[in-house]
Amino acid sequence: MPIARLITTLVLLCTSSITFAQVGANNGVLNPNLADKSELTALDGVTDEVADKIIAMRPISSNAQLADLIGEPVRHKLFVPVNLNSASEDELKLVPGINGKMVHEFEEYRPYTSIEQFQREIGKYVDDEEVARYEQYVFVPMDLNSASSEAFATIPGMSSKMVHEFEEYRPYASMEQFRREIGKYVDEDEVARLERYVYID
Repeated sequence: MPIARLITTLVLLCTSSITFAQVGANNGVLNPNLADKSELTALDGVTDEVADKIIAMRPISSNAQLADLIGEPVRHKLFVPVNLNSASEDELKLVPGINGKMVHEFEEYRPYTSIEQFQREIGKYVDDEEVARYEQYVFVPMDLNSASSEAFATIPGMSSKMVHEFEEYRPYASMEQFRREIGKYVDEDEVARLERYVYID
């Protein structure tokens, strides 16, 4: 094989193996930390009063916090993505339509490094459509010091400006530094919401 062709092949193999999706693709599930009141009240069973309570609770870090306000049918369309690597069994059980066997499989492949890994492993047990459905409710945390711009961009509600700010202060020495630096641009509640998606290795 000619050297040029060999190099091209190697580059394609390397770049095709790079993964950056960290938050599952969303096909209509609202994030209770981001949805506005009109989006919330458009859901069956969410009254003005319930929507106001959800907004007042922000930032919401667990779906258990919503348990007294919304039932299973609403949870299909209103859900805080759960951390695949740290969610408790009880948190995973709140993923709509999940059963005990699948909770076990979600836990079995920890630690996850990307959504692509989740798709591959969980795809051993359910079809592509069901994997895509599960994917809407989960995320894989990303390392603040090494995650790509594309990975940061998958965080719900993330703007290109905030992607730039996340990268601007690298390397981060601590989460306290992250809170301090990102707190220059957004309030404490938004820092807390964003912090769920990241860690420092």
